[in-house]
Amino acid sequence: MTSPEAREKAVLEAVGERRELVNEAIPEELPITRPERLYEASRYLLDAGGKRLRPTVLLATGEALTDVEPLSTPYREFPTVEGPSTTVDLMAAAVSVEVIQSFTLIHDDIMDDDDLRRGVPAVHKAYDLETAILAGDTLYSKAFEIMLETGAESDRTVQALHILANTCTQICEGQSLDVSFESREDVTPEEYLEMVEQKTAVLYAASAALPAILLGADQDTVDALYGYGLDVGRAFQIQDDVLDLTVPSEKLGKQRGSDLVENKQTLITVHAREQGVDVESLVDTTDVNAVTEAEIDDAVATLEDTGSISYANDKARDLVDRGKNRLEVLPDNEARELLLQVADYLIERGY
Repeated sequence: MTSPEAREKAVLEAVGERRELVNEAIPEELPITRPERLYEASRYLLDAGGKRLRPTVLLATGEALTDVEPLSTPYREFPTVEGPSTTVDLMAAAVSVEVIQSFTLIHDDIMDDDDLRRGVPAVHKAYDLETAILAGDTLYSKAFEIMLETGAESDRTVQALHILANTCTQICEGQSLDVSFESREDVTPEEYLEMVEQKTAVLYAASAALPAILLGADQDTVDALYGYGLDVGRAFQIQDDVLDLTVPSEKLGKQRGSDLVENKQTLITVHAREQGVDVESLVDTTDVNAVTEAEIDDAVATLEDTGSISYANDKARDLVDRGKNRLEVLPDNEARELLLQVADYLIERGY
């Protein structure tokens, strides 16, 4: 059995290889043109980095579907399931997904008034609020323009655009639910999982389903891959909730327990309330800069005693296992193995 450490190394190597190619493609798909300040702001977070996990899922799914050796076939001229006589620009689809991700990050940072993103000032801090809003809007519309450039058959392109549009709608709905939860103390686990599905998981689902659509796979395969993305995407967010409490601040790159201090709903706190815990009293401040490590340690101990952290870990593992089972629709090959490893990595990473 592969150890978590070996799996993480394999996943990060595979992601790194594809990240380099995606990074090269981003300026091609999103050049800085007039007005320069707008496009510089639009590219700002994309150029700042990021793992490119979602594009990796998209590209690896395409390789698994067509049973080609990973990284052996140009993504710009990728064969469909009908064979090499017809090709699709799979890289354009991968960039489109990453552009959507960047659009959501810009608007999230505006809503939360966050100072930093990926180790650099947030777009609205580096430029200004008006430019940041316009940059996010530009990325949103550009994602659809880029998706139109894959060269897929027209009916497949329409279906891909439908998936992309629905994904953006659900992300906004999920963000709205997340904001509304901050003033509620009666959120249920089911409501939380619905919010996470919309806010986070749907973009993973789109990343897995889009290559199946564009390359001409059957609907059962599209549905299974979409389900894989939903499951592992929800697990990813749940694990982020756990890591926020359990990973040292210096590794997180932010104050440990910040979600708890800011009264953000997580599966952990939702479960704890159901066990009778007064979650609001776990820390005495709402200022992330004022909370002490000792306060967070005490809060984590309480959440461990109620089984809330174990509950979240178990839920994440169940979702990953279900998502991995959905990959049985794919041929047994190296790319499918990578998708299985990505699913495990998303809940095993130490940050």
